[in-house]
Amino acid sequence: MIGAGVFAAFAPAARAAGSGLLVGLALAAVVAYCNATTSARLAARYPSSGGAYVYGRERLGDFWGYLAGWGFVAGKTASCAAMALTVAAYTAPGLGRVGQSAIAAAAVLALTALNYRGVQRSALATRVIVTVSLLVLAGSVTAIFFAGEPALARLSPFPGAGPLGILQAAGLLFFAFAGYARIATLGEEVRDPERTIPRAIPIALALTLVVYAAVAIALLLQLGPAALGAAPDPLALAVPSWLSPVVRAGAALAALGSLLALVLGVSRTTFAMARDGHLPKQLAAVNPRFGVPHHAELVVGVVVAVLVAFTDLRGAIGFSSFAVLTYYAIANASAWTLRTGRLVPAVGLTGCVVLAFTLPLSSVITGGAVLAVGALAWLIRSRLRGGRPS
Repeated sequence: MIGAGVFAAFAPAARAAGSGLLVGLALAAVVAYCNATTSARLAARYPSSGGAYVYGRERLGDFWGYLAGWGFVAGKTASCAAMALTVAAYTAPGLGRVGQSAIAAAAVLALTALNYRGVQRSALATRVIVTVSLLVLAGSVTAIFFAGEPALARLSPFPGAGPLGILQAAGLLFFAFAGYARIATLGEEVRDPERTIPRAIPIALALTLVVYAAVAIALLLQLGPAALGAAPDPLALAVPSWLSPVVRAGAALAALGSLLALVLGVSRTTFAMARDGHLPKQLAAVNPRFGVPHHAELVVGVVVAVLVAFTDLRGAIGFSSFAVLTYYAIANASAWTLRTGRLVPAVGLTGCVVLAFTLPLSSVITGGAVLAVGALAWLIRSRLRGGRPS
């Protein structure tokens, strides 16, 4: 969860909600908590790779599981592209579109090679990257509080923001929370998943919320909502000038950490869907030496490396948010069928739907179109096999 989102999501969210940014952050956290709790319950019951793809299939039927998997793969592939482009933007801001696309593609292929050699090595690299990112964030917040000039006079209540703006900010900030499901998608590779997964997800979410709240408060106090909303790199702008290069390096490293986890999660869901016949069977191959779905990992890496040459960062983030919220809506609907503890999945399902459809209209249209294409493909496949939609 702690990756490029914390460096990039607060500016567009502040443009939507003004000083209501903290309300948007709270709403995003509530939805994320419901999703995390739901994911933990379902992962304990179904400790298999695939996350909501497995849950939807088992609880709602084959179609809904497939749609969750399709949404996850499509949305997180877009997230991979967004993270790769973020790495390029922070490391080579003067190279232009072509040069940055080349750097983004190189980052994707390098991390795909790392994932290819096994989860344990990838997990170690992720721990190192997150540790560095947290140190940068802690240093930035400390410097802002002790060396900054607070902009309290600019904190007028909710300037230019209504309920729709706050909801849209929550949807944008949800992009920064997404990531806790990565634990669930690796269910088959986790030791003692029934005990480990339900504990790991809420703990990770709580720690992330504390970090995000501290960063949001520091940015609002230092810049005010207007300047925060207008800044392409608000954390680097808010800290003293001597610390700005460190923040920029930390942002690029955080994006690498996010990309590392994203490629890992997308490839596992792709593997699960291929194993069940929803994607080409060749993607279900497992490397006999490293024990990883190497065909799925290579295909995902190549697709993202090509995508960065044609996609836009803002469009990738908006589309990813819509698709991932759809994924979690299906997870919550699946948990609701367990017939016990229905309040949390009901709140999570409602929150996912509301946040998805208050995102920018272009994201809603594009996301809906891609999901419709996936649904049509499933229907055609079902008819060709002589089955009936479930």
